[in-house]
Amino acid sequence: MQIKTRLTLLYTSLIAALLLAFALTVYFISAETREDEYFKRLKQQAATKASLLFDTKIAPNVLQLIYKKSPNALFQEEVAIYDTSFQLLYHDAVDIDKVKETKGMIDSIVFQKEIQFYIGDLQVVGFLYKHGDSDYAITAAAKDDYGLAKLAKLRNTLIIAFLISIIVIFLVGRFLAKQSLKPVSALIDKVKSITATNLDLRVDEGNRKDEIAALAITFNEMLNRLENSFDAQKQFVSNISHELRTPLTAMLAELQLTAAKDRDNKEYKQALHHIIDDTQKLVRLSNSLLDLAKANYDQSEINFKKVRLDEILLDARNDVLHNYSDYKVNINYENENDIALAINGNEYLLRVAFINLIENGCKFSPDKHSNVLITSLSSGITLKFSDHGIGISKEDLPHIFNAFYRGDNKRKAEGNGIGLSLVQKIVTLHNGVINVASTINEGTTFTVKLPF
Repeated sequence: MQIKTRLTLLYTSLIAALLLAFALTVYFISAETREDEYFKRLKQQAATKASLLFDTKIAPNVLQLIYKKSPNALFQEEVAIYDTSFQLLYHDAVDIDKVKETKGMIDSIVFQKEIQFYIGDLQVVGFLYKHGDSDYAITAAAKDDYGLAKLAKLRNTLIIAFLISIIVIFLVGRFLAKQSLKPVSALIDKVKSITATNLDLRVDEGNRKDEIAALAITFNEMLNRLENSFDAQKQFVSNISHELRTPLTAMLAELQLTAAKDRDNKEYKQALHHIIDDTQKLVRLSNSLLDLAKANYDQSEINFKKVRLDEILLDARNDVLHNYSDYKVNINYENENDIALAINGNEYLLRVAFINLIENGCKFSPDKHSNVLITSLSSGITLKFSDHGIGISKEDLPHIFNAFYRGDNKRKAEGNGIGLSLVQKIVTLHNGVINVASTINEGTTFTVKLPF
């Protein structure tokens, strides 16, 4: 069911319930009022007839004649007058006797002073009438044809008005729902036209104040993120293609040259060494890409546990020295505290980040030397990776954390531009921050701050 239809039915049902409650209230109050008024009229007419009988001494047969000849429906009530000992003193129509009074009924009137009840459609009132020193029990019965006709007319009017109102309310509700959801329909039409090839399109944000505008704004923000993600993926794929093509082209050219003619063992070994170097580049690139993919995971999908940063740093140092025997790495501690060096993190990713920072310091330094200083503070742990290398220019500093970016120092050492981007992602995953300070020909310091 469409929201438009559901809103219309909900609106119609709500108003219908209110109208029904109103109509029933009017009808039942009117019915109760008619009943009370007619009981009072019956009592009044019966008291008048008793007054005519006792005070004006009109003969009973005259009153009976008046009863029979009266054209007014209001005077068609049947009145009976008894004394308290159940002796009949007067009756409008003894031959008819609609009420059929009993001694028990007369006793109830004497005891309760007044009673009211129905016999079929007849309303009956019985009350105690005092005249002089004597008490009399009087009953009066009649059907309120005029009042019941008015009540029936009111009921029919309310039913017709209710049904017409429901139809009008339904049509009005459908119109209002359609108008209210018109921006949503426009939003849907616009969204249908947005594909992967035109992510630059945006939906109309309207007045930017109501809920529909909030939905449009949120959707546009999502499109911004998707567009940025698509652009980043395109750039990423383009950079990967470029990085993979270079060593693969070199390997293919080396193999083609080697296979072009017979060569001696020395030339074959030299060609194999070149191919091995290119293969190692591909392996390093593949490993870097895998690490970058892991660092791009949602934080909730990465296993975090209590880890010791000093132990991870020592493992990273050993890995670097194992791969590059000519590198030198010094690790120093300030206010060393075993407990203060533990954080909640992912051991593998942190080791990858530390390896990249140590390797960067060593390969861009003439002395192949990297210094690491660990400081434990109240807010977290600070690690400083410093070197005395060639430094980073001011022009390159804002871009060094971009994936595949290589600055002027690319001529000094090989790389693929993934390392620092990977480090920043890993530090961000651990809710930390990384800063860099560098001076040309003096050195570079990367400062990593990780919270407890």
